[in-house]
Amino acid sequence: MELRGFSDGYGGQVASWAVNAKEVALLSGRVEYPFPEELRTNWRTVEEDIHSYLLFDGERPVGYGEIWLDDEEDEVELARIIVDPNVRGRGVGAELVRALLGPALNAGYSEVFLRVRPENAAAIRAYHGSGFVDVPAALMEEWNDGQPVPYRWMRYAGEQMDAGELRG
Repeated sequence: MELRGFSDGYGGQVASWAVNAKEVALLSGRVEYPFPEELRTNWRTVEEDIHSYLLFDGERPVGYGEIWLDDEEDEVELARIIVDPNVRGRGVGAELVRALLGPALNAGYSEVFLRVRPENAAAIRAYHGSGFVDVPAALMEEWNDGQPVPYRWMRYAGEQMDAGELRG
């Protein structure tokens, strides 16, 4: 599998992977289902500090994720991670996270974080297997203050993977 930069031509396809209102909200910020038609081709905001990627299996995109750079906090957040529902449960999510860690670590920031809905057990397993650990409970509570929903916040500890291998 190969990680490539996202192009808007895949917006409709990625939007179709959101199988319920929660997944639509995670991708677009709008609690609607199905994904709003007016956003299907241009739903992602182009910002200098957000880098979007697709994971391809051959020529077929199977996963999408973003890397949010935060100069002020000296950190990167992996965000809006979604896998094609036709390949879920096959390790693609974990492979996508490991692939996203490459450019995240290469960005040179001191920390890499992500947030996940606490009920998303499959994603949490993938994140743990990719070297992420929970942040301390007090920090999680602080970061959840003001969020639309409470998240489980995790940071990359590098324990499960060789960071040098990822940077290569």
